[in-house]
Amino acid sequence: MRGVRLFAVLLVVSILASSVATIGAAPGPQPGRVKVLIGFTRQPGPAQEALVRGIGGTIRYSYHLVPAIAATVPEQAIEGLRRNPNVTAVELDGQVWAIDVELENAWGVEHIGASPVHDSGNKGNGVSVAIIDSGIDYTHTDLDANYAGGWDFVNDDSDPEDDYGHGTHVAGTVAAEDNDDDLSVVGVAPEAMLYALKVLNADGFGNWSDIIAAVEWCVDPDNPDVDVANLSLGTSLNPGALAEAAFANAEAQGLVIVAAAGNSGNPPGRGDSVIYPAKWDSVIAVAATDQSDKRARWSSTGDQVELAAPGVAVYSTWPVGMTTSPHDPQPICYYGGCYKYGSGTSMSSPHVAGTAALVIASGITDSNGDGYINDEVRQRLDETADDLGAVGRDPQFGFGLVDADEAAVPPGPVNQPPAVSILSPADGSTFDSGAAIAFEGTASDPEDGDLSSSLDWVSNLDGSIGTAGSFSTTLSDGNHTITASVADSGGATGSASISITVGTPPSEPTTVTVASITYGTVGGGDGNKHLLITVALVDDLGNAVDAASVSIQVDLDVSSYWSGSGSTEPGGTVTFRSNNAPPGSYTTEVTDVSAEGLIWDGVTPPNEFTK
Repeated sequence: MRGVRLFAVLLVVSILASSVATIGAAPGPQPGRVKVLIGFTRQPGPAQEALVRGIGGTIRYSYHLVPAIAATVPEQAIEGLRRNPNVTAVELDGQVWAIDVELENAWGVEHIGASPVHDSGNKGNGVSVAIIDSGIDYTHTDLDANYAGGWDFVNDDSDPEDDYGHGTHVAGTVAAEDNDDDLSVVGVAPEAMLYALKVLNADGFGNWSDIIAAVEWCVDPDNPDVDVANLSLGTSLNPGALAEAAFANAEAQGLVIVAAAGNSGNPPGRGDSVIYPAKWDSVIAVAATDQSDKRARWSSTGDQVELAAPGVAVYSTWPVGMTTSPHDPQPICYYGGCYKYGSGTSMSSPHVAGTAALVIASGITDSNGDGYINDEVRQRLDETADDLGAVGRDPQFGFGLVDADEAAVPPGPVNQPPAVSILSPADGSTFDSGAAIAFEGTASDPEDGDLSSSLDWVSNLDGSIGTAGSFSTTLSDGNHTITASVADSGGATGSASISITVGTPPSEPTTVTVASITYGTVGGGDGNKHLLITVALVDDLGNAVDAASVSIQVDLDVSSYWSGSGSTEPGGTVTFRSNNAPPGSYTTEVTDVSAEGLIWDGVTPPNEFTK
């Protein structure tokens, strides 16, 4: 393996040449030495570092996101490392590339609806976005005010100046300043803070060891807080479990990670051409669209594609004084800033990263209680995307075109359930056997107004007894729990209950009844929250029934979806949970109740929940 070079071929489209070319390889390591990622059974410390140095290795990084060290080691030492019982993996430190091609014209920020968000006062102020790329021209007139710092992992210093141009172009799409200059550009989040984490060299190449270190920088408590990381780079070669674990751990610590899906197109027989790191579940993979919302022919496809964004002919910032290769369009420079046209999923990804910044600035809250909001941001992006291609998520567009205008709408008030009151009979009333009993109730909703006529009345002994604001009926002898309920147009349900006795009540309970079925949501991922279904039991004397076995069948849009069994806790309730439940209309049928000494009446009260 002398003189090893690791590289993956990425397809690049050039409108000028009208042909497909490959990017050349970057310089390899010194002869006889290779760059590796070494995984250990425990977090690296002095002993692990001594092991690496003892075999003649040079340590580049000792990570915290994963128990690993990045190092350059003699090639002949690799097999010995792999046999060491304290070493879990030795993975070659592969390379990645910037992913862009050259075209013309600008339109993306406007197309995804960012301007109305800016007009509402949300420009991403206070949100920090890391551009993990080739650096940033932080002197650029459209970027200087938003530049907040960073690190150069290629040259190991604090000056992440862009000597390739790619990172500056990406940064402009994310957060070019709104400086009232008609000749310049405005980013998706023009007041977000930009951190430049340089991992690509002057030729646009980089190593996974530097990328892992940059991702770790984003979640290091000793560094500034980073909310979003954009990676418009990648490779088709899987870098291994250590890199994947590092990204997963960073995402688990609250980082929104967005990456280019790749420019590998849809090769016959492959279908899935999404590259790494976009291919991992911890990363939002972004495909490219043109001005007609069509997929760019070179945009990678696959089940991992999560969103689509403008990626054809994107106009953005470019380092001042930097030219391009002769066959590419040259930068346009004026008033202290240069600009350039470019295409690729590299240009799509920052549209999503900027939108994520707007979502965070809109005031999204931690709904699942994990202390972070990145899951909620990702869900908002997915749920508000404009569906393209096949209905629902598909391999070309994911959930669809990112929609900043919808995604960054400030959270509105929670849909309050209707207020329900039972006016008659009075709670605790007693009636003779066979007597006609008059029922009257009211229901009002903040959004829908008077819903009294839609009240649904249920007895725990007799089941449904009426649907109206007022009516009369007779009931069977026994202790009845009467529930009046109604759902508003948003799916929120309100209810009220009373207890009445008809005839001579039994001295001991004999019957168990399902008093209510209620719904809720919590947490979740991939845009779908977990569904909670709570069943409450009472006996015919109105007492809660605990330690009872309950079985349910849940239908989604009239089709069988899920079933489960559980036991009621003190208080007479049991809660069932369906993880990542898809949207739709849910109803629950109780199929069995088993309670010691009691007979189930076999009635399931009406229920429905729209998610």
